Amino acid sequence: MPEGDSVFRLAVRLRRSLDGRTLRRGDLRVAAHATDALDGQRVVEHATHGKHLLTRFDGGLTLHTHLRMQGSWTVTAPGRRLPRRLLPDVRVILEAADGPTAYGLDLPVVDLLPTRAEDDVVGHLGPDPLRDDWSAEEAVRRLQRSPGERVAAALLDQRNVAGFGNLWANELCFLRGVHPDTAVADVDVPALVALGARCLRFSATQPGAHQVTTGNTRKGEQHWVAGRAGKACLRCGTAVLVRAEVPGDPGRRRTWWCPHCQPIVSG
Repeated sequence: MPEGDSVFRLAVRLRRSLDGRTLRRGDLRVAAHATDALDGQRVVEHATHGKHLLTRFDGGLTLHTHLRMQGSWTVTAPGRRLPRRLLPDVRVILEAADGPTAYGLDLPVVDLLPTRAEDDVVGHLGPDPLRDDWSAEEAVRRLQRSPGERVAAALLDQRNVAGFGNLWANELCFLRGVHPDTAVADVDVPALVALGARCLRFSATQPGAHQVTTGNTRKGEQHWVAGRAGKACLRCGTAVLVRAEVPGDPGRRRTWWCPHCQPIVSG
């Protein structure tokens, strides 16, 4: 699932391949930027804010991309090319001179903008646990602005905290023992934020730990509740329940919970 930790890991991979290199070819295969070329630009750095990837160039430009549910990046070694069958899905080509080539496939968001204008695309986002400017206090403040909001929905709102997607929203609720429908006012928000930040950092940086919330890498046992509808809770054995978040939601978000470990508390 492309959440903040996934995009952080992607940025690390792209840094190793492209940062400090000059592009022989830089194509953007989207209508809005079909005539814009990045040939000759030097890649300065890759940064992330939540699920957003920012590729900065020395010419004062930033390439802003977002994976959403379907996008991906792949990197080929010098002299190698992407298989022909995948070329129709390519939206971005960043080919380094005498170096590797990064291909952005089926990216739903591709923006080219002045670096000074990055706030236009990420300025609305809340604090991100994977950034140096992370502020747990600000994340708590933003989450508590809507005390009646369901805690799962509040975690998914990127204006509150950037980087938690559906997997993390559900897993964090389980780990804190709260039902996803619990109102924010009835949750220990500072403890939830501290746990979420710690988990996201570990998932983003530790080998073999990416989105493994149980500590068990065995197939089907990496998560406590996410994706485990009808299966026995790994803690108590009760069948895990699932509910569609929003009917027809293109993101196919679901809510999972264990009714024993996460009882709903009525007011």
